[in-house]
Amino acid sequence: MARASITKRTVDAAKPGLKDSFLWDDDVAGFGLKVTPSGGRIYIYQYRIARPGHAERTTMKRFTIGKHGNLTPDQARKRAKELAVMVEQGIDPRQRELDAFAAADEAKQRAEEQARRDTDLAFENVAARWLAEYELGHRPRSYGQAALVVNKHLMPKLASKPLPSIGRADLQDILDGIPARQAATRRTVYAYASIFFGWAFQRGDIAENPLQAMAKPQAPKARDRALADQELATIWKATTDLRQPLSTFYRVLLLTGQRREEVAGMNWAELDRSTATWTIPADRAKNGVAHIVPLASTVVAELDRLALAVQVREKSDNQDARNWPKAGPVMSFTGKVALSCYSQAKAALDAEIAKVLAKAGDEPMAHWRVHDLRRTLATGFQRLGIRFEVTEATLNHVSGAKGGIAGVYQRHDWKEEKRAALDAWARHVQAIVHPADASNIVKIGIVQKSA
Repeated sequence: MARASITKRTVDAAKPGLKDSFLWDDDVAGFGLKVTPSGGRIYIYQYRIARPGHAERTTMKRFTIGKHGNLTPDQARKRAKELAVMVEQGIDPRQRELDAFAAADEAKQRAEEQARRDTDLAFENVAARWLAEYELGHRPRSYGQAALVVNKHLMPKLASKPLPSIGRADLQDILDGIPARQAATRRTVYAYASIFFGWAFQRGDIAENPLQAMAKPQAPKARDRALADQELATIWKATTDLRQPLSTFYRVLLLTGQRREEVAGMNWAELDRSTATWTIPADRAKNGVAHIVPLASTVVAELDRLALAVQVREKSDNQDARNWPKAGPVMSFTGKVALSCYSQAKAALDAEIAKVLAKAGDEPMAHWRVHDLRRTLATGFQRLGIRFEVTEATLNHVSGAKGGIAGVYQRHDWKEEKRAALDAWARHVQAIVHPADASNIVKIGIVQKSA
């Protein structure tokens, strides 16, 4: 084997052959230069190391220090001396290098897996998958609530945060950020967040549902406001100057006692003028039960107004209020999209109420909610002597008289009783709006029973 002091001169003088050739340094044992047939010059360190578990037996190994050009002979020699010290200490440089490569590769894989995990399990991505799945098996109202909770309350704080790293403190901070007076909103956010994290837990995305260890927000106080007759009369008068369909929207709410979203989503296809009925399909009813609502003549007249407005808007040649459209949203400004601007609509109505009261020199009306109209109808039915079962049937409540065993065996639909009750209520409303016609109030002779 050729030996010489490895210097720049001896390295430059080394000639390639038909196979790898070596020049070994005569100063540092094991330090050498490998010259490849292509002319490559590579500094190496050759050493013997004891085999694992066999201290008396050794193995020859080579460690590549680096290429000439990237390293000078002196830099390579210094590195060879460092490697020699490691061998004397029983450390295998080659194995250490392989271990370092393996560790680096493992760390890279972990980093890539973590990055993938952080992306796939980012709240915004998992929430999008959950909402898409939730929409398929739930009513539009429930899905709308779920989407509102995710987009308005959870997304701003959790958007890019990986699901496994979201804890109770994160969620408690979100709940605490909702004003205490909005107790119902806190409960709703808690409920849908719990459903979402429970779904993620069942899929294996998280180890536990953090909501299970949290205290459920307190329920809001029961709303027990029922509007007085004079307040009902004021609301009715205030709707006179509201633009359509808001005027009819609030009058139908007042006269039928149905839920806000159900009236707002009313479709002409659900209405039958010949029988004066409105059929709310199961997928639009809050409790998932289809519901037939008899329409008093006052309600029919209100819908006639909207039907005529549709004909005028569409420039129909045969304009007749009795010809209701076959389909399309009833409560709509354009005829294409159902009414949904509840806050703005209520603000507009409240402004008109203030005008009516100011003109009469009366005190401002106490705070009220649209849902109070539904409770007011139920209270009004009681005052008119209408049976509890009829009230429940009119409001489409699957509780009380229709719940439990009674609900299984009681199949009477109270169709005629509901119509009589709603007709009586419409007459009562008209009587308080127009006191001169108070003689039209008729008390139904059906004694109310407890459930």
